Amino acid sequence: MFICRGSKAESTSYLVIFSFGLVVGMTSNANFPRIHLPFVPPWPSSPILSQPPVPPPTLPPPPMPPPLAPPPPSPPSNPQMGFTSFLAPPSCVMHNMIDEELFWRASMVPQVRRTPYQRVPKVAFLFMATGDLPLRPLWEKFFAGQNASLYSIYVHTSPSYNGSSPVDSVFYGRNIPSQFTKWGDITLVDAERRLLANALLDLDNERFALLSDTSIPVYNFSTVYSLLTGADTSFVDSFGSGARYDAFFERCCNITPPQWRKGFEWFEMDRALAVAVVSDADYYPSFRQYCARRRPSCLMDEHYIPTLLSVVGWRRNANRTMTYEDWRRRGWHPRTHYGGDVTEALIREIRAGAGKKCTYNGKPADVCYVFARKFASDTVEPLLALAPKLMGFG
Repeated sequence: MFICRGSKAESTSYLVIFSFGLVVGMTSNANFPRIHLPFVPPWPSSPILSQPPVPPPTLPPPPMPPPLAPPPPSPPSNPQMGFTSFLAPPSCVMHNMIDEELFWRASMVPQVRRTPYQRVPKVAFLFMATGDLPLRPLWEKFFAGQNASLYSIYVHTSPSYNGSSPVDSVFYGRNIPSQFTKWGDITLVDAERRLLANALLDLDNERFALLSDTSIPVYNFSTVYSLLTGADTSFVDSFGSGARYDAFFERCCNITPPQWRKGFEWFEMDRALAVAVVSDADYYPSFRQYCARRRPSCLMDEHYIPTLLSVVGWRRNANRTMTYEDWRRRGWHPRTHYGGDVTEALIREIRAGAGKKCTYNGKPADVCYVFARKFASDTVEPLLALAPKLMGFG
């Protein structure tokens, strides 16, 4: 085979020339701009690198969530009502009960006679007024310094009355829900029953004394409290009289003339009798019906309670009142005492019984009256002057 001697050298030369050309080409490509041939289109740039990103569409903000409900109140540390709390009297005498609801509530009576606690009897002072109590300064002296757990106060005024006793007065906040009253009308008996019912809500009230805005005490608190709580009878004035009797009462509820009674309105009664009065549904509706036919006056405030005691055969009654009134002058009303009438002699006469002999717990008594009326507003100053010397307070 024929072999050319110079072929190896030529191959080496070709390799050197090829390498040199490659280097020159790469250098030229780095130092000179790219020249695109007309027939070769340039490569398109990537859209991701050459164009700004398209922002996402703007969406409305999500709706606000509804407000969270307030957390439920924490349960009381001791939700159970104790016996003492159950017995506690209402902190406020105002309420929204109508009379029917009030009388129903007040007529509840425990059937167990023995109380499971040491009960201290209270005296409920029930004032019937049209507005301010003109003799309040005298009563303030009467109650001053006394144990508040021994008494309670309730005031029935005109529903249009908007006044109030001073904040530091024992009468402050003691006005009960009241309704209109009129002299000689059955509404006076409504007011009496309303006062009794409100006082019965306090289970410790044992004695109930009805007073007017012209009533005064003629003894100090200790004497009045002892005589009322120590009595084994009620003091409701009651005597036989045919005055104002009508055959209507025999037809409607079998009240006969011998059972008919009359008496002065101002009573002092025990709790049992107070319950009987407010819970009476047998006779009182007939008295209301009778008075509705005989307005403007039927004067049943002098007949209803005395006759009720007679009809039901109530025996624990002294048949007299402990409130003095001067009826020596004939007329529709007892005598009104004015400032010039207030003397030591008058107060001593009342305290001595005004010539009347009376009994207490079945025995002759030295004290017949612990209250008196009617005293006008101008008597307050002379009464305050006499109270420390003659009545034992002030």
